[in-house]
Formats: sequence, structure tokens, C-alpha cells
Amino acid sequence: MADAVHLTEKNFDETLAQHDGLVMVDFWAEWCGPCRAIAPVLEELARDSGGRITLAKVNVDENHALAARYAIRSIPTVLFVRQGKVVDQLIGAVPKAKIKEKLDALA
Repeated sequence: MADAVHLTEKNFDETLAQHDGLVMVDFWAEWCGPCRAIAPVLEELARDSGGRITLAKVNVDENHALAARYAIRSIPTVLFVRQGKVVDQLIGAVPKAKIKEKLDALA
């Protein structure tokens, strides 16, 4: 799998529209310890999905409007997006098993 897709306010909608499958959109920040803890788990789950799941990342410090648009109040927040629409979300550094369970239900 390719590296995570980095989303900005300029490319967010267009990039998500290009993906047919499920996209995990990770809202994070450099200074966020829980964000750094969950990142390798998200990368591994996307890599192990065989291309069914794409990981995208949004730095909330650089993209305030996107964080506001999706009412991101706490990070990490992972939105699960299919065909440009949010179908579910997880808030906080949840265990890998819980993320996998969510992905299995959605993907």
C-alpha cells in the first residue's frame, strides 16, 4: 500500500471523491501523544486490507476549516468515509481490536 494520503482544505473533497472504497480519515496533530500512538495501528490496518481501505490524514493545526466542518473537538478522531459521506467515526486512541471490528463491519 502507498503511504497515507495527506489531505488539506484544498484537496479534501476531490481526493475523497476519487476513492471507491472505505477511507479512514485521521484528524491529528504533531503535539498529540494519543495521535502518535494510534497512527501505526491505522497504517497497519490499511496496509493489511489489501487495498480495500485507504488511510488519509488531516493535520488539524494546518486545516482548521476541515476540523470545524466535521466538528472535531477531540483528537485523534477517525472518520470512516465512503463515497464522500461519513458513515461512522471513532474518537480517541481506541484499541486496535475495536478499530478492526469497525472496519470489518464497514468495509
